Amino acid sequence: MKLAMRFGLSALLPIVILAAGCGSDSSSGGTAAGGSSTNGKSPDSGKKLVVGFSQIGAESGWRTANTESIKSEAEKRGVDLKFSDAQQKQENQIKAIRSYIDQKVDVIAFSPVVETGWEPVLREAKAANIPVFVSDRRPDVPDDLYVTFIGSDFIEEGKRAAEWLAAKCGGKATIAELSGTPGSAPANDRKKGFTDAIAKFPGMKIVFSQTGEFTRAKGKEVTEALLKSPQGSQITALFAHNDDMALGAIQAIEEAGKKPGKDILIVSIDGVKDAFKAMSEGKLNCSVECNPLLGPPLFDAIDAFKKGTKLPKRTVMKDGIFDETTAAKELPTRKY
Repeated sequence: MKLAMRFGLSALLPIVILAAGCGSDSSSGGTAAGGSSTNGKSPDSGKKLVVGFSQIGAESGWRTANTESIKSEAEKRGVDLKFSDAQQKQENQIKAIRSYIDQKVDVIAFSPVVETGWEPVLREAKAANIPVFVSDRRPDVPDDLYVTFIGSDFIEEGKRAAEWLAAKCGGKATIAELSGTPGSAPANDRKKGFTDAIAKFPGMKIVFSQTGEFTRAKGKEVTEALLKSPQGSQITALFAHNDDMALGAIQAIEEAGKKPGKDILIVSIDGVKDAFKAMSEGKLNCSVECNPLLGPPLFDAIDAFKKGTKLPKRTVMKDGIFDETTAAKELPTRKY
């Protein structure tokens, strides 16, 4: 089962941790049953709750906002957070998780850089009776190896991006795709959602696809090379798996003497503030939101679990979709 990230409403909705099933909705601003009444303390011992969190890295504006949400919420609740930045390397995340097991933390939480390769270390956590919570990206492991997953539906994000583009271009486009980290859930699922959706439109074809590794610099580098190739002159639209790659592509398009958002339509995913600035300037056409503010719902879920509440295996974040017609109005209210 492949699961995905989140589509954030600009006004965050209350989280309903108790709602079961894949359709259960939550957001970053609410509380689970009982909220944060434990104040960072384990209800059975009264001691300060110790949580080990392994983060992917700092590859984008989205990830930076996600990290800040986790850290600030832990501080707010008085949680002893042991935070590790994996610098986008799975081996660093596995090493961090094993370190948390050795330290006998109360809870392990992580956002996996890729989908596969996690079962051995998560079985070690289970054997040590340490509950595991998954945030943002779901690993491809048996459900009994983690308590719950909180994140967005990446397939739906790709689908919404494709549907918006199809409506904008009248179902006819020659598309370049900037994909995310190979093997990661958002890269796999956003591609599937987008590709499945444009299959309904014979006039829409992806003729170029290459990873931009979710970074602005790589997005620019790949787009520069594309535009210098004979194939580059054919491109009428660009789909980027995140805003940072789209923003890098915009730089490359401008330096090539073209007008981003006009000569080449651009749709991306995340909804970060810089994307709203680009949309308000007419350089980015659309961004499907993926809310990074996962700190509150993550710690709500941990709190509820510690009290004995049975949690759904998946809580899907609610997200919006914004384009150049609404960006300027929404920009002042953006929180990330």
